[in-house]
Formats: sequence, C-alpha cells, structure tokens
Amino acid sequence: MGFQQGLSGLSAASKNLDVIGNNIANANTVGFKNSRAEFADVFAATFASSGNVAGIGVRVKDIAQQFGQGNITSTNNPLDIAITGNGFFRMQDTSGAITYSRNGQFQLDQQGFIVNGSQTLTGWLADPVTGTLIKGGQPQPLQVTVSNVGARATGASGLSNSGVQLGANLDAAAPILDRTAPPTGVGPLNITDATTYTHSTSADVYDAQGVRHTLQFFFSKVGVNQWEVQTSFDGAAPVPADPDGAGPLGQGYLYFDGNGQLSTTYDDDANPATPNVPRPDSVANFVYSTNLVAPSGATSPFSFNVNFAGTTQFGNEFGVNVLRQDGYADGVLTGMSISKEGTIVAQYSNSQTKAIGQIVLANFTNPQGLQPLGDNRWAESFESGQPRVGDPGTSDLGLLQPSAVEDANVDLTAELVNLIVAQRTYQANAQTIEAQDTILQTIVNL
Repeated sequence: MGFQQGLSGLSAASKNLDVIGNNIANANTVGFKNSRAEFADVFAATFASSGNVAGIGVRVKDIAQQFGQGNITSTNNPLDIAITGNGFFRMQDTSGAITYSRNGQFQLDQQGFIVNGSQTLTGWLADPVTGTLIKGGQPQPLQVTVSNVGARATGASGLSNSGVQLGANLDAAAPILDRTAPPTGVGPLNITDATTYTHSTSADVYDAQGVRHTLQFFFSKVGVNQWEVQTSFDGAAPVPADPDGAGPLGQGYLYFDGNGQLSTTYDDDANPATPNVPRPDSVANFVYSTNLVAPSGATSPFSFNVNFAGTTQFGNEFGVNVLRQDGYADGVLTGMSISKEGTIVAQYSNSQTKAIGQIVLANFTNPQGLQPLGDNRWAESFESGQPRVGDPGTSDLGLLQPSAVEDANVDLTAELVNLIVAQRTYQANAQTIEAQDTILQTIVNL
C-alpha cells in the first residue's frame, strides 16, 4: 500500500513549505541567511530483499542554512556595519555567553557599549591614553566613552619630532637690516614696527592645562646668510638676541650656506684641523622655555623643542611650508568612524582623533553546523568547529563596510517559484493517498 509513502511525502512537502515560508517571511531581515530543505529516500531493507523493492517514502535529511553574501545597503547610521566576505560578528550577552551574528545594526547603550539588542559587540580594546590597540587574549566588549579626551602640552607627545616644527623660506634678496639706532639703522626689534624685522609668523602652542598661547617668530636679516630669530610669547616684548649664544633660549641666529640650505656649523679658518665647528648661537634646533604668569596654574616653566629643519634661503617670497606642533586643548567626543579593517576612531572637538578599539570577526570550518538561536544569532556547536577569531581582512575573514547593512540573501522570485513547486508536490502526495484509498475501497466492495 502507498499510504506510508504518501504520508511521508506530505510530511516532507509540509516541512519544505515551512522552510520556504520562513525564507519569505525574513526577506527583509538584516543579516538573515536563507535555508533549504534537503531530502533523502527511505527503504526498508532485509537480507532477503531483492533489488526491485519499492521505497517506503521520503524523509527530511537536513535543513541547511546557506551563508551566501547578501546585498549591501547604505544607511545614515555610522554604527551600521556590513560584512563583505566571510565571518561573523562576535557578540557577548550579560551572562558572558558568546554568540555570532551577521546583523550589523548597532547602536550605543546608556553606558556607551556597542550593542545589538541585548548583545554587545566584542573586539580589541585600545590604550585610553595613547590609542594603541591591545591585541591578544579574549576579545572584550567594545565601549565608547564620551568623556573629555584631555589636554596635552606642546612637546609632551614623547615623539622624536615633538614640539614645534617650522619650515619656511627666507627671502635671500631681502636687504640686511642695520640694528644701530636711527637715523643710521632701524634699532632693536619692535614687534609693533614692521620696519624693525624682515619676516614674521606665529604658531599656537598649548600648556599642560590645554590653554592656548601664541608664539610669534620674528626673522631679521642681519648679515650675509645670517638671520636673527627672536620670539614673542603672548605678545610680550622679545628678549634681545645674544650674539654669544649665552642669552635666554629662543633668541639666536639661523645661518645658511651658499646654496641656501640651513647650516649649523662652520669651518674654523684659524685651525684647519677643526672643520664643521658647531655654531653656539644657532637656533636651528633649540629648546624654548618661558615662565607662565598668573592666573595660569599650568606647569611652569613651559618648555618645548623648536625645530627649523627644512628652512631655506632662496630668492623667493617669504613663505611657511611646514608648521605643526603636538599639543592640543581638551576636547569632547563629536563623532566616530570605522575603517574597513574594523578600527573604531573617535573624533573630538579639539580636532584630535584616537582609536578606541577594533572589531574582530570569527569564522568556522563548517558554518552550516552552527546552531541557530533566533534573533539573527548562532552559537558554536560540535559540527561547526571552534571559532577562528581575527582582524577583518586577515586570513579568510572579510572586510567591514560602515554605514551599511547586509540584506537577507533571500531571492524572493526564486522562493515564490519554489513555493509553487512545493505546493504541487504536496498536492501530488495527497493524490497518491486518495488513489490508494480508492483502490482499497474497490477491494472492500468486492
């Protein structure tokens, strides 16, 4: 009798309809992966069975999820993240349980953790001061803090080029200034009288409390290939330069060779055995220092390095080519961005940026072996194998696309066609049962 075959066919077709219906229902679910029902035939075999035994029906062998890539849709949320390629977001709930997801619709909770529902995104944390990523061990929940980034004094970065870097071109055709008193010369430097210096420029510097100060540089051509440099701090009168180089730091000279390049040494003509003698009054690279006055309570004296490397003397207009310094005022969080490698960079109101963490991805030898948990989440299982965690873009892990989400990989047109086929299959199996019932009824009526 074909009742068993028909009943198994109805059961399998019904399960197939469930799978197709679930795919269609989740066509708009971000990060959803469609499934397919896989079937196997059933035989009742014995040692005496011949090769022409009819089967006894069908069974659902597996409902296999398909982890193909979904389409990427751009959004306006910087915390929306799509994975392009292999891998899963590594999530952690409040109990510490680890789950995995492709749904990148993230947001911040009240404590600043990056969450999707009740799940917190994990990754590598960064040093809160330097922003250096700390990799290794177990990834930790990622948290964005909105507290002040803090201030840093000019020269306190600890880098080899800390302090103020100023590279300029001083006009080689400028006349030599006579420092004697008028009417013969122009007299000493007067920062309010442009006739007493040749060029000037300024740089903003920051003390240890993040207060901005103005350091102004005055360049005066006082000899052939020789320029006097004096500085004014917050508009105060500069201290006169000391030709012997024994005066206050920040006052001295820049020297150039015949090719217009900065020179810090000279050849002692009186002693040919000592060429390249350092110039004691050169300020090509010097430490500037000044005492801060009330009401400032910042660390005093305020000291930092000033480097004129790259400064030239050519027959061209005065111009500043390089001007940078490493201090900054305090700032608050104004935004953040995420790179395709998963690095989360915070942006602050003082124009500073700092890494606050890096998102990690996980992948499995057999993703189809993951245990579905609902809510767009999966859990590790024996069949999936252990997770392999790493940075996006490394090994077989995909890259991230911020301000975007991955759509469900459901082909709605194909699913509707599959739905029609599954419906016909269900009807055909019902017909076999009806046919068997008619035959049985005929036998009963004999």
